[in-house]
Amino acid sequence: QVQLVESGGGLVQAGGSLRLSCAPSQRTFNTYAMAWFRQAPGKEREFVAAIGWNGDTIYYAESVKGRFAISRGDAKNTVALQMNSLKPEDTAAYYCAADVRISEVTTRPDYWGQGTQVTVSS
Repeated sequence: QVQLVESGGGLVQAGGSLRLSCAPSQRTFNTYAMAWFRQAPGKEREFVAAIGWNGDTIYYAESVKGRFAISRGDAKNTVALQMNSLKPEDTAAYYCAADVRISEVTTRPDYWGQGTQVTVSS
């Protein structure tokens, strides 16, 4: 059962920008921490960014700091990932995730989306 639905992926040239969005499909997540992960072909899934339920706590992977920004919608039930200065190594399937605890959402969240593909050409 899909709990989260991602959108906004696509093909972009290096140096360009994309904005990913994630919304719940069947329940609300406004009291959950939410996160983004990514998985490139042949590699393990890796953490990208996380945000607490009220938006006050934010974490980023070192590889995206200063280039990506995570945010929540006004109703706290959606999450977005603004990706700037994209590099070919950012190419991956990007997944939205949620967990009641921010300590868990960065490692093994309970809820996942099905992913959206981001491809950055050089």
